[in-house]
Amino acid sequence: MQKTIIITGASRGIGLELVKILSENHRIIALSRNVENLKNLPHVEAFSVDFSDPTFVEKLDFNAFGKVDCVIHNAGKLINKPFEKLTHSDFLEVYQVNVFAVVQLTQALLPHLQKGSHVVNISSMGGIQGSSKFPGLAAYSSSKGALINLTEMLAAEYKDSGISFNALALGAVQTEMLAEAFPGYEAPTTAREMAQFIADFTLNGASFFNGKVLPVALSTP
Repeated sequence: MQKTIIITGASRGIGLELVKILSENHRIIALSRNVENLKNLPHVEAFSVDFSDPTFVEKLDFNAFGKVDCVIHNAGKLINKPFEKLTHSDFLEVYQVNVFAVVQLTQALLPHLQKGSHVVNISSMGGIQGSSKFPGLAAYSSSKGALINLTEMLAAEYKDSGISFNALALGAVQTEMLAEAFPGYEAPTTAREMAQFIADFTLNGASFFNGKVLPVALSTP
């Protein structure tokens, strides 16, 4: 049965691969700042959204979305900078995209979600307590830790509604963002391979998981 699936950060990397994979059989609402790569794809409705703008929700017509079966919060922001040089604005910029925008979009979508809907938050191994941490990623990794905790809280709060919330903590995937964090490093997993896993989990994972954080990593740099 065709589902309506919202994908954020859909213009490149894992997000774009998710759109291509899932649009083969489902209606996709793609939200991304740049929508040029998405305009001519079948079964894809692309909306230009700047998640760094705290007012982005006010600019979306949620009535056009109808009932939503799945949401993949894939949009992410990374600043690679030594901790002593990170500014308040840097932290706000990262947290706005990685945490606050997830909160805002999820709140706005609640009337469109229903029993059986599945919300998947794309986190990082860097956000898991006890995992390897790397210099320069204090804002990014801490924001991904916040996203994990948020996932667990939402699963508890909306358990009785039948809406499932899970997080996938990704390891190294060959994307533009990985190149920003670890220049020159070659990951063992391609964006397409990871997107296939995320797509399958989004469609089927709610039958087995709720409020869970699943590490998805062959390696971390």
